[in-house]
Amino acid sequence: MRHSPVPRHSAWLLGCACLSPAFYAQADFLDDSSVVLGLRNAYIDRDFKQSDAPRSRIGSWTQGFDLRLSSGYTEGPLQFGLETSTQWAYRLDGGGGRGPDSVIPYDASKGEQVRDYGRTGVTGKLKYSQTELRAGELRPRLPVAYIDDSRQLVTTYQGAMLESREWAGLTLTAGRIDKIATRESSNRERIYLMNGANIRRPSDGLNFAGATYQFTPDLSATYFYGQLEDIYQQHYLGLSNRWALSADYTLQTELRYYQNREDGQALYGEIDNKSYGAMTTLKTGGHGFGVGYQRMLGDSAFPLFNGYAPQPWLVNWSTVGFFKANEGSWQLRYDYDFAALGVPGLKFMTRYLRGSGIDRGNNDLDQNVESERNFVVSYVLQSGALKGLGFEWRNIDVKTRYGSGRASGVDYDENRLITTYTWKF
Repeated sequence: MRHSPVPRHSAWLLGCACLSPAFYAQADFLDDSSVVLGLRNAYIDRDFKQSDAPRSRIGSWTQGFDLRLSSGYTEGPLQFGLETSTQWAYRLDGGGGRGPDSVIPYDASKGEQVRDYGRTGVTGKLKYSQTELRAGELRPRLPVAYIDDSRQLVTTYQGAMLESREWAGLTLTAGRIDKIATRESSNRERIYLMNGANIRRPSDGLNFAGATYQFTPDLSATYFYGQLEDIYQQHYLGLSNRWALSADYTLQTELRYYQNREDGQALYGEIDNKSYGAMTTLKTGGHGFGVGYQRMLGDSAFPLFNGYAPQPWLVNWSTVGFFKANEGSWQLRYDYDFAALGVPGLKFMTRYLRGSGIDRGNNDLDQNVESERNFVVSYVLQSGALKGLGFEWRNIDVKTRYGSGRASGVDYDENRLITTYTWKF
């Protein structure tokens, strides 16, 4: 039996009908996309004051770029999306003789920092209702894993992370991280512990899960569990509260607790660490007056990832860190937002931190004392063609004394001048 051919116009209409769902889904995928380019110009200079320092100064002047492309989601109950990022930094100064500075990778064979470095990453997104799965490059800000954007290239991780907000006030998070790309590296590597001896015993990965519950707009609680396989198990518990004392005064309080113990094969031996921290800040007008206390208990320092990966969930986290075995530390902090005087975008912060009682064993380094003082002035343009252009000056003064203050340790004065701008296309 002979069949009549389908007319061309009918075939075209049939093709459009078949492709239209994909077309509209792709339209949402593209129409909701964004392209963001972050620029950072950073001058960092650390001037060592102690006479026996290996180098008198380290630092660099660099220009960094962070290009991030993010798609929208396809239509339907199960939605797909994609993100890519490209980070690149270029050294603007000579770099010779300055030594490694934790910003630009250091080429020991040439005795200088490399000229440039960079990396790329891809993240796949899968979304259903209020639950999202991200796989590939991750930039978490969690109590168990945190990025570092204090220098040039941002510390990133490789793995998968699930976040769900299906229930009002409750955020559930779980995931696994296989590798880390540290702030001064183009490469991804397995996670090991930062340690003075630079002993590298990498873990197969970090497994984590946690929850945050918002009881009221001003009160929330967080719990997280992390397992860096064959190295440590970690528990975190935090409480955040904002209390309106009156129409003009508020009191912000952060309470944070960590417990760290060895896991599995214990690649770094026994880990015995607990951390208690409290930070409270009184705010009125543009002023903020803060006081904090943190105590490390146990025979071990707080375990940190390789590559200077930070742990800002510790209330006294800073350049020094104040995370050493048995260390007790406190801080006094003052902030001022000049928007209260009619100058929005201008801010000032200063703080002083001091740690003591550090247990380094029965030797001349035992019971050392360390302190840090910060001054930070920042300004962000609020209007005009360059709205969002930011400037920051940060001064960091660090002093270390060993043997209850009888011997001098690491002393340095550091200045950072940072200019930032973000283009949204």
